[in-house]
Amino acid sequence: MDIETASVQAMEQFAACGKLLIALGDRTRQAIITTLIESERNGMRVGEFTEKTHLSRPTVSHHLKVLLDSDVIGVTPEGAKNYYWLKLGGAWPSLVSLVNNIERLRAAGGNRDE
Repeated sequence: MDIETASVQAMEQFAACGKLLIALGDRTRQAIITTLIESERNGMRVGEFTEKTHLSRPTVSHHLKVLLDSDVIGVTPEGAKNYYWLKLGGAWPSLVSLVNNIERLRAAGGNRDE
């Protein structure tokens, strides 16, 4: 792949990953993702996040919405309860493609470390 093609693909992937990159750029959302990774269950409720992260319910709910909108997590309703879980498909493959395109750009001799 030539450097021009790799550059175009990397720029397209940055645009495609916009919501995901914004979602991952916040430490609170990183803590929520980490909590989901550490969880041994197939989902967590808002109250469980508040206990583990020491954040208020409205704060947790806000950050869960951002993560849902960026396709990082999923939610399964069970009656009046919602269980949030880490989506390992969703937006993650786009991030992998972005990193791979940047690696191709680097390997093709794109912007050099100086």
